[in-house]
Amino acid sequence: MGDKSLLHWIRHAFRLWAVYARMDALVIMRSLGTMATWIISDTVLNVASIMGMLLLAQRFDGIGMWSKYQVLFLLGYGSVVDGLMTTFFGYNVAFISRRLGRGQFDHTLIQPQPILLSLMTEGFNPTFGLPTLIPGIALIVLALPHLALSLSAGWWLLFGVNLIASTAIVLAFQFAWGSLAFRAPRAAEELSSSSMQLIVQLKAFPLDGLGGLLAGSLIFALPVGCVAWLPCRALLSISKESFAFWYTPLMAIGFTVFATVMFWKGLKHYERVGAQRYSNFGFRN
Repeated sequence: MGDKSLLHWIRHAFRLWAVYARMDALVIMRSLGTMATWIISDTVLNVASIMGMLLLAQRFDGIGMWSKYQVLFLLGYGSVVDGLMTTFFGYNVAFISRRLGRGQFDHTLIQPQPILLSLMTEGFNPTFGLPTLIPGIALIVLALPHLALSLSAGWWLLFGVNLIASTAIVLAFQFAWGSLAFRAPRAAEELSSSSMQLIVQLKAFPLDGLGGLLAGSLIFALPVGCVAWLPCRALLSISKESFAFWYTPLMAIGFTVFATVMFWKGLKHYERVGAQRYSNFGFRN
């Protein structure tokens, strides 16, 4: 951070978000036809990805112990997490293995600002995040009136904390896998993409009927359950433990610490050898 205060960097972050938001909007608005096609196609794609679960919940009036409106909330929560990832960490920030493996991270390293600030702002693209965020918010709004919840200020605060924690877990998981690209660029990119696809496909599936070992694996090893299932159990009072609201935030801290260690260890290796993906072709040595 140098001699500059934390307040300075916070203000700088908001200035950068404003710049990137404007650039993102300009990309989309260059052509009205392209913008309409993109918004409609992405919205249809995101809605279609959750339609199967919605139809099952409607046909059987819920799934297991989850009522159909609880499933609706679960799907909406998972979609909002996905939308936040797209909004704040697009342009291969979430898929950090692509930047690392292809030598693009050098552009970040030479910028006259902290690496953390660059990673927190470079991927901001709110226009691209709307087709995922809006359906997710709509599902939550539709579900809430049918759920016996006390929507107090405290509940909304816990909702926001868990939402941020879920997003942090997905991002930390991607950075942990992506950090392998410092050493094995091609393999890490494939692994990172495949693991993210698993999370996206299973993010809002109720895990209550699974055995302890499998459910634990989908929380601690592949954190599918942390995207929506675990926090929604607490928010919807399906989980009766008083401490359930804090499971996901605590998991987020653990995943973030682990990902940070993995990333900085990889960065030290990168400082010595640089990008290796294309070294067989006689350059980037």
